[in-house]
Amino acid sequence: MSNIVKFTIDGKEYSAESGKFIVDAAAENGIYIPTLCNIPGVKPRGSCRICSVKVNGRLMSSCTTPVTDGMEIENETAEINDLRLAIIDAMFVSGNHFCPSCEKSGFCDLQALGYRYNMMVPRYPYLFPIKGIVAYDKIIKDQNRCIQCKRCIRTIKDEQGRSLFAYKNRGHHVEVVLDDELGNNMTDELAKAAMDICPVGSILVKEIGFAVPIGKRKYDFEPIGSHIEKLNK
Repeated sequence: MSNIVKFTIDGKEYSAESGKFIVDAAAENGIYIPTLCNIPGVKPRGSCRICSVKVNGRLMSSCTTPVTDGMEIENETAEINDLRLAIIDAMFVSGNHFCPSCEKSGFCDLQALGYRYNMMVPRYPYLFPIKGIVAYDKIIKDQNRCIQCKRCIRTIKDEQGRSLFAYKNRGHHVEVVLDDELGNNMTDELAKAAMDICPVGSILVKEIGFAVPIGKRKYDFEPIGSHIEKLNK
């Protein structure tokens, strides 16, 4: 019995292995679905909701929903793109993001999605929350830029398998924090991994923020998602 299923995305038929999550099945077929919290090979959490699509008429997160035979998926519609832009807008106004001075500019997934969905002026008022910046031996944790995607919590662990990062507080007071002892004893490799896994500029390794100059960075050459969409051409 074949484990390959057929499904449609925006009216076109595609196929993938049964049980594969929509975002991965779409990517294999050259269809880009944006995400900020998803990490290939790591159990999904559906935290950011940027990857929301309509499945048989219902909104669902594509990183946690597996494809099934006959599934009808809507990805590039005015309604869904407006929803994604609303989420991006909300992330910008709920933090203190100032791209021109951010060391992650040009490498930032949130910034790149802002460009992709033509964010000019957010529809919501800026909150200008008072948030802290904590420096450790090797990294800086800037809460102003954190979007609470849980990437660092789910992937950055010590040799005993303990997560170095964790949530603190609840509701709109929630923050992703780093244990002081573990933070000050991070290896160079873990510090670099933490900075790389962060989709924004909330985790930075000290003294290497501008090692790659503006104009020569990842999203200075091609828009986010274009490496997947090339498969469709």
